[in-house]
Amino acid sequence: MDLGLSGKRAAVAASSAGLGLAVVEALAAEGCSVVISGRDPERLSRAAGGIPGAVPVVADVSDAAGAEAFVTDARAALGGGIDILVVNAGGPPDGSYESFGPADYLEALHLNLMSVVAMCYAVTPEMRERRWGRILAITSVTARQPVLGLILSNTARAGATGFLKTLAGEMAADGVTVNSIQPGLHDTARLRSVWDEELPAVTRKVPARRLGDPGDFGRVAALLCSEWAGYLTGAAVPVDGGLAQGLQ
Repeated sequence: MDLGLSGKRAAVAASSAGLGLAVVEALAAEGCSVVISGRDPERLSRAAGGIPGAVPVVADVSDAAGAEAFVTDARAALGGGIDILVVNAGGPPDGSYESFGPADYLEALHLNLMSVVAMCYAVTPEMRERRWGRILAITSVTARQPVLGLILSNTARAGATGFLKTLAGEMAADGVTVNSIQPGLHDTARLRSVWDEELPAVTRKVPARRLGDPGDFGRVAALLCSEWAGYLTGAAVPVDGGLAQGLQ
């Protein structure tokens, strides 16, 4: 199926590894020119080396200033424009309510909410002017169904989801879609480092009885950025093997 993405210019934040990298690979396979980004120049160079059409840009999107700078640098690297923006950032530390104080929440909000807001403000004017654009945020299934022990992520990503839903309504008439994609448990190095020996027990909680394939996740993300998805906006799409059990 041709997704209609050949020749489009895409920028994927925090994408030198994990699910971000999987999205870069999927968009490049569809013929996009793609900015791949990360904080570590060496890891970034290695990741970009095997992906045709991938342009490495060193960036730290852990706060609003870095997120805005990423969009500016990505635009220049792509030759002056961004058609597709995939918003992404690492997650805050794990822990319960008793583990943190107010300052920790503020840091998490900078990482997983304000960086989202800044990237969107930086890219929407050009998308509206062209009357075509795709914004897709990689968030988490915790925004739909909070998980105990992830209180910082639960809080920040819920705020980002509300912002994106509101933005979608304001951009829809201009041909710009705004959606989020909510990963559950995918087989990445980060997931294995977090759960370690508990991983088999955690995996059994997934109705699909397996971890997600990052490549499959990337292809779903590419579909949400495609011409085919032009009437889909304001959605928060779980890609989680059935992990979230709520009706909404």
